[in-house]
Amino acid sequence: MKQKTLLLTLLLGSATLLSAQEVKLNIPAGQPAPAPTAAAPAAAKVTETQILETFGWFVTMRIGIAELEFNDAQIQAFSRGVALAAGGKDAPHDLPTVGPAMDEFITQRQEAAIARERQRNLDEANAFFTAIKQSPGVVALPDGVCYEMLKEGTGPKVKATDTVKINYTGMLLDGQVFDSSEVHGEPLVIALNQAIPGWSSGVQQLSKGGKIKLYIPPHLAYGDEGAGAIPAGAALIFEIELLEINPVVAPAPAAAEAAK
Repeated sequence: MKQKTLLLTLLLGSATLLSAQEVKLNIPAGQPAPAPTAAAPAAAKVTETQILETFGWFVTMRIGIAELEFNDAQIQAFSRGVALAAGGKDAPHDLPTVGPAMDEFITQRQEAAIARERQRNLDEANAFFTAIKQSPGVVALPDGVCYEMLKEGTGPKVKATDTVKINYTGMLLDGQVFDSSEVHGEPLVIALNQAIPGWSSGVQQLSKGGKIKLYIPPHLAYGDEGAGAIPAGAALIFEIELLEINPVVAPAPAAAEAAK
């Protein structure tokens, strides 16, 4: 019962927080209070039907049913199964018999949904890079990465074998932030040869103290598979500030000989 209560709290907690904001009046001492205003209209009554319909919508959206693109007949069949489960009834069909076919059906639907998303993202990326290459101040590298230099640094540029210390923000094309050093509370230290190809290529344009905005095409990011919050076929945008360069130091000849 405790787990069910917790689930309900998590699902509906955002609505409770939005409606529970405290209002305070900051009136300096000696100042008259503001004249009373007309009473606000009473909040519209929410019916039980509205609550349950919204809850059903919320749960179904959370598990991604819409992405499977069921037709009307399939939605009706799915709804009958939901009604049986909500009423505590037995499964409509024998699970050992139907289960394998159900798994295959849902897997095929999920794979088709991912393929559609991938193609949408690739089409969006192609249009984006066609446009961004025409923008003033944007440089296109031979591998397809584009960048804007926001601030020039000083000293030598980063090499492909270096380790760097950076502040960064990573975004999708719509501006949604998927990761940042600010979220982690500290700069990132990473070897360029451990990063995605487009990121490594772009950071090599920087010197210490420089800032850059990178536009990375999908094939130089996470490709057709995506990763975590990054969808399949997504192009990425990074804003990066280079704090330090730590080049790989070749061992002295004597040390190298001793290591053999």
